Amino acid sequence: IAAPAFGQTLEIVPQPVTEWKMVFGQVETRDRVPARARIGGTVVDLFVTEGDQVSAGELVARIEDTKLSFQIDALDAGLEALRSRLQTARSELARGEALKERGVITSQRLEELQTAVSVIEGEISSAESERLIVEQQIEEGEVLAPEAGIVLSVPIALGSVVTPGEGLAIIGSGGVFLRLAVPERHAGDLAEGDGIEIGTRDAIREGRLAKLYPQIEGGRVQADVEVEGLESTFVGRRVPVRLPVGMRDAILVPEAALSRNGGLDFVTVETAAGPIERVVVPGAATEQDGVMWIEILTGLSAGDMVVLTDD
Repeated sequence: IAAPAFGQTLEIVPQPVTEWKMVFGQVETRDRVPARARIGGTVVDLFVTEGDQVSAGELVARIEDTKLSFQIDALDAGLEALRSRLQTARSELARGEALKERGVITSQRLEELQTAVSVIEGEISSAESERLIVEQQIEEGEVLAPEAGIVLSVPIALGSVVTPGEGLAIIGSGGVFLRLAVPERHAGDLAEGDGIEIGTRDAIREGRLAKLYPQIEGGRVQADVEVEGLESTFVGRRVPVRLPVGMRDAILVPEAALSRNGGLDFVTVETAAGPIERVVVPGAATEQDGVMWIEILTGLSAGDMVVLTDD
């Protein structure tokens, strides 16, 4: 709408305006991923606390299971004994091969000596593989951040005993958005992609309704709003949000058409008897095409000719 210049008249025609609903949104992270323990044991190191920023793969905590150290010691002792047996078996095989060349022992006996060496070598290979498994279990005591983000909670303390699969820290990742709980009576008035206003009138930011959830709980519909540059310092912080829930016709006049005297608001109206000042009750202001307009709740009707004054 273009506002008339000073001294001109404007015929009052009801204009469509957006009906806004004020609600509160809560800052949430897109994903909440737990950093889980891969083995059971005791937490011996804890490297993060709530509010820390972590990168993917960063060390969050370290778990130790003393039984694994004992298994390593036992396997090392068994390997040492097997290697001694293998050395003896190889020496006997070498002597047997020398005796076989001189015809002192039979081929069957030589095969027995070769089989003994092969059996011990297999036992060593099996023990070494078992040791690698235990070493891998020890390495899995390092709890890593699954994704980059902010640490939302650390539900365990240093010295805690944990089980495999238990979450040691909750990582909020994937950026942040606003989550709203909208009264169900307004659910039909909202659509994905709608523009949303965030903040107070003094500091309004634009957002976009990214997702409407189909399930209604407690008489409210959940919705997610994307806001560029939304701060993630305080996850869970409540932010005022204005939702467009419909359109209605309103009587609007340019801000310059209003004058104030004695605590009352006046608008000059052109009549057959000449211009007169009429008491009005103004409502909310709205900006259209760079011009500030004031809604008139009472005092004017469609068809009135408003005079723009310089008061």
